[in-house]
Amino acid sequence: MSFFTEKDWSSQTLRSFDNVALFIRVHLKNVYHTLCCALLISAFGIYLHVLWNTGGIITTLGFIGSMGWLFSIAPWKERTRVNLLMFAALCSGASIGHLLELVMIAPSKVITAYLGTAMAFYCFAEAITTSQDRVYIYVLGVLSSNLSILIGLLLASTFFGVSIAIFPMCLYFELLLWYMVLDSQAIIVHARHGDVYCVHHALTFFTDLPALLIGLIRNIRGNNVQQPPAEEQSGRRRRRSGRR
Repeated sequence: MSFFTEKDWSSQTLRSFDNVALFIRVHLKNVYHTLCCALLISAFGIYLHVLWNTGGIITTLGFIGSMGWLFSIAPWKERTRVNLLMFAALCSGASIGHLLELVMIAPSKVITAYLGTAMAFYCFAEAITTSQDRVYIYVLGVLSSNLSILIGLLLASTFFGVSIAIFPMCLYFELLLWYMVLDSQAIIVHARHGDVYCVHHALTFFTDLPALLIGLIRNIRGNNVQQPPAEEQSGRRRRRSGRR
């Protein structure tokens, strides 16, 4: 069932903030918990690659094969699909760990991004159980996620010696949280039309995460580029003017 081809869909749908039914709240909680576990396993896959260099062609083929197998299974076989998603998340983390070596990005920063995103999903999963008011759920989810992520970043920087650019990380997570709100709005519309398959909705975000991660990597790389000294810059300007 495609969200953007639904007959009853309109631009007002995503701007609706009415109360959320109990079965939809249970469904959202399951989706958030599934994504939280998948991201934790992906972070563990990156860590395994750092320890034993597990990433490579085998993990890439494992990810492609498990995802293909997942899409071939009927959506109501949730347990099998969840297991395949977790295996795909592990292979994805190991494969991304190998990619990080090619682009010269510290794996600790990406692991921090995965753990922070998993923490945000856990906060949203707990917020969804507190009320049926959609605005209250989103506000509580965003505020608790911001506080938890900020504390996590400070602890990682203080106790574990992880060098993190706090402001770019916070900006990334802030954009991510509002993307989660938009994605939750779409999931609620799906659920009201009878689509309450947990893995199906979890995959929507999980497959979008690499694009968000690329944005984070580009942001971190931009902040880590070392500018040449002022004397070297002035020397280059003099050489250019001399050539003219």
